[in-house]
Amino acid sequence: MNILCGYNVNIDSVYRISGAEMSELLETFEEAEILDKIENPPGKIFSESDFVAGLAYCMKNGCGAEWLVFDQSVFEFLKRRYFGKSLVRMGGNAGIMANALSQLGASRVIPNVAVPSKTQLSLFSKKAIYFPEPPTQITENARKEPDENKGAFSNSQEPIHFVFDFSEGETFSLYGTKVRVPRENRFIATCDHLNLRLFVNPAFEQYALQHACELDGVLISGFHLLLENYPNGCTYKTILDDTFSQLKSWKTRNNKLQIHLELGHFASKEIANSVFLKFAKLSDSLGMNEDELAVFSNLHGVSGERLQHMDADAISSAAFRLASGHGLKKLIIHTREFVLAVFKTGFEFNSRAASGFEMDESESSILQRAAREKLESLEFGVRCAGVYAASGRLEGRKFVEEEASKLQESPFGREQIAAFLKSFNGKTLGQGAYTLREDYIICMLPTMLSRSPVTTVGLGDTLTAGTFLRGLELDVQA
Repeated sequence: MNILCGYNVNIDSVYRISGAEMSELLETFEEAEILDKIENPPGKIFSESDFVAGLAYCMKNGCGAEWLVFDQSVFEFLKRRYFGKSLVRMGGNAGIMANALSQLGASRVIPNVAVPSKTQLSLFSKKAIYFPEPPTQITENARKEPDENKGAFSNSQEPIHFVFDFSEGETFSLYGTKVRVPRENRFIATCDHLNLRLFVNPAFEQYALQHACELDGVLISGFHLLLENYPNGCTYKTILDDTFSQLKSWKTRNNKLQIHLELGHFASKEIANSVFLKFAKLSDSLGMNEDELAVFSNLHGVSGERLQHMDADAISSAAFRLASGHGLKKLIIHTREFVLAVFKTGFEFNSRAASGFEMDESESSILQRAAREKLESLEFGVRCAGVYAASGRLEGRKFVEEEASKLQESPFGREQIAAFLKSFNGKTLGQGAYTLREDYIICMLPTMLSRSPVTTVGLGDTLTAGTFLRGLELDVQA
């Protein structure tokens, strides 16, 4: 399978900061300024004191946050002070999914890399990742910032997300006041102006246009990074229009091309709704977690609180309403405890069958076959995510199958399967369950959990990549 991965690839610099270090850091800044910014968090980073106040605020309250860095000197301060002693790893949904696909057996994986620096390229899998050659002639404006968009960063600036993990129980001195961190969490200082506007590397764009007919799928993500307004005066709507045109041009060249849009945690509900409504019909599938599903409560009408508690009845209803109300072909909801897919059948069932009554033998066989195929792709994604959580590695399919056999199903996920069966008059199939609702099939499967996970980062992206890859393979076999 040949698969494109766009748009957000970055470097994660992960550092666990202690209470003692925080006390020392605070002492180098003016007390009044820091305390004022803790009381009134700026939410963005234009100075070193903004960063320090943001980190202190999160540690004091045990909360997580991600603030964007808008000043070159702050980037240099963070890199000089922390990068060399950090865990440096692949960041960005597209980067994580590209590595997963490469390790799981895709033939060729082409990622969009905004800044192909030595460090960034070193973080990619060595198996199937392919970096296209830059165009022989890059248009004059391809990497040139418009005059009105002269910012703090150049286009050669590496996109680095500085992730500061902190532990529950750590203590630090906030100018004489002892503070105890109430719970483990993280503060992220993000220096990533290119991915914030879904920058497309010209080499990636040229490859996609020239080789569209050879591609099997496209995984796209990173839309949650979009800003409402940009320094050059444009808005996220302009970026969405450009991205839509680009994807449509690929689809025009290859009508069999499968496009999956993976959503993320949007800071703006308005942008989230705009992305969903813009790409709903163009995408062959969409993916999100339960928190992201809750953002669209205005479109499906289900309480966000029930969704965030991973209630199977609520998630099934919300996913079905969202899919059927907007003509989606497939919608995948992945939670920590279970994964659920709603997809259009492509078959005509009689009205009694679609209303939950008994169907004839041929209809039952068609329904079961369609459900089995979707559950198989979901099951592969679930195993990949479970193994990655337990080991931090994906070393081919044999490795995944062997390691997955050591994992257990989520007990809560299994309970929710039982609730799903009861609420929707569903049927069991293997480890999962399915039901027919109007012209959509809803499938559900428990996740696989590790008692001592090595990582909890990128599990949704790993599940998505595995599910997408196996789905493409089953489509070809069919």
